[in-house]
Amino acid sequence: MPTSPRWSADVRPADWIAPRLSRELGTVTSVVPDGFPAYARVLHPADEDVRWAQVAADTGRLVHPLVQWHRLVGSDDPANAAGADWPGGAPRTGELEPANLAALLAVVRRHTSTPQTCWYCLWEGWGWLPGSPSVAVLGSAEPVPPAFPAEVLDGPRARHPLGRDHLLFSGPLESALELGHHARPDWFIPQSPQLLWPDDRAWCVGTEIDFDSTLVAGTAELVDDLLTADGLEVWPVRPGDSLRSDGDLLN
Repeated sequence: MPTSPRWSADVRPADWIAPRLSRELGTVTSVVPDGFPAYARVLHPADEDVRWAQVAADTGRLVHPLVQWHRLVGSDDPANAAGADWPGGAPRTGELEPANLAALLAVVRRHTSTPQTCWYCLWEGWGWLPGSPSVAVLGSAEPVPPAFPAEVLDGPRARHPLGRDHLLFSGPLESALELGHHARPDWFIPQSPQLLWPDDRAWCVGTEIDFDSTLVAGTAELVDDLLTADGLEVWPVRPGDSLRSDGDLLN
């Protein structure tokens, strides 16, 4: 059973990341640090477990390293692909579905010497962090408590050059699966971290809150491992590649 990540009031372990992030929003290295030998893009599944390749087969379009979901389903609106060529749901943005996160963790674990000491950045802006005084939860109007104590919510932040400041946590690698909140005592809603790296900095995983894919920076061996991993849909990318909504030039 994974243990819950521990909050860190000392945010200095994250200081190495910001100087290595590009200020050009939407590029690979605006999400994960520059300076690694190789990079990969993990596509978030649609409808929880539908691969983009399956959607492409249905819509007659192409999956490629810089594919954009709205282009894949035939929409001109990056914010709303409804009514296009795909009747199903869209991938999650800002988080990797738990089964896919677990599959990703199984791969990156093989490429670090410090899997028992990892660091997690959680975006400070998620609406569930402060809780809610009264909200309908599964048919009942129950208050949802803050996700963390006041000392955490009011504590130091790991600063991000593009305005994405984060709470910092640490723990064994698999504790990334325990980030999230309880909408009520028996209902846990997971949230994958925005940034994740081991203490030896052998790699870094990043999920920008507006992206429907997760980026991995690491060694060429790690990326090769990801490309053949079960349960993941992965493409190699380059540090300066654009993942903005207009970056898909093939669909």
